[in-house]
Amino acid sequence: MNSVRASTPFHPRWYRTRTSTYWWLERPSYFLFILRELSSVFVAWSVLYLVKLLWALAHDEFWYFQFLQWSNRPVVVALNVVTFLFVVLHAVTWFNLAPKAMVVEMGGRRVPGSLIAAANYGAWVVVTIGLAWVLLRA
Repeated sequence: MNSVRASTPFHPRWYRTRTSTYWWLERPSYFLFILRELSSVFVAWSVLYLVKLLWALAHDEFWYFQFLQWSNRPVVVALNVVTFLFVVLHAVTWFNLAPKAMVVEMGGRRVPGSLIAAANYGAWVVVTIGLAWVLLRA
């Protein structure tokens, strides 16, 4: 039996235009969407890297220095630089998306989206300064 159905008066064949494999290159917003989706792979890598670091710290000095030696390889350094850029992209796009994802009302009025985004960026700056203070103080 043929896998393609013939059209009938009760079941017409619909016309569907073919979508290019590279549809995401047509507009900057599509390209940014794909980059954001791709950034999740790098976010996962950063989590795995952190877990590997914590595992090395939980064991003796030998494992920690092995981790440092492995982390000093040019490939790992380059991967971590790219990962940092993608994680920043992921955070920025999420903070810009947050006002659309959540509705905050105060006094019966909706809080402007720019204020929600600014609060997210402000919290990011405060946490970054706090972490830098804790890490650089030691």
